[in-house]
Amino acid sequence: MEKVKPLIGIVMGSESDLPLMGKAAEICKEFNVPYEMRIISAHRAPNKLKEFVFNGEKKGIKVFIAGAGLAAHLPGVIASYTHRPVIGVPLTSGSLKGLDSLLSIAQMPGGIPVATVAIDGTKNAALLAIQMLALSNKQLERKLISYKKKMEKAVINKDKELMKGK
Repeated sequence: MEKVKPLIGIVMGSESDLPLMGKAAEICKEFNVPYEMRIISAHRAPNKLKEFVFNGEKKGIKVFIAGAGLAAHLPGVIASYTHRPVIGVPLTSGSLKGLDSLLSIAQMPGGIPVATVAIDGTKNAALLAIQMLALSNKQLERKLISYKKKMEKAVINKDKELMKGK
């Protein structure tokens, strides 16, 4: 049986990032989108990171999601190695609680774009990656439309519950 090729690469620099970055994997599973998740530090294992990006492209990865705290170089380094979209997730860390990470990821130099989501916004990073993939995948597009309709229905139901209490 042939192994399913990953479409999304999820990378974090440290094992401590796993609880947050795991939420991106949960969204991928919910949409049945194959992914590969790795712990590779841009600073401690730069050659391994470069190898992962190059091999990931060969495997079929179309979008990279990179979670990083503090100096937050991981998304930018990945973006320097690939022409594929990179989504940076600033992670809460240090005395600035992720603000430094947010600014580092958002302020990439011209020519090396990295899409940036909210601090700890791993769920939105995965949804954004899936939206990118859905541009050329009608089945995935239908799943996204259904997902948003379910969210809408949930809010309407909560409002109905609130109104009953009045």
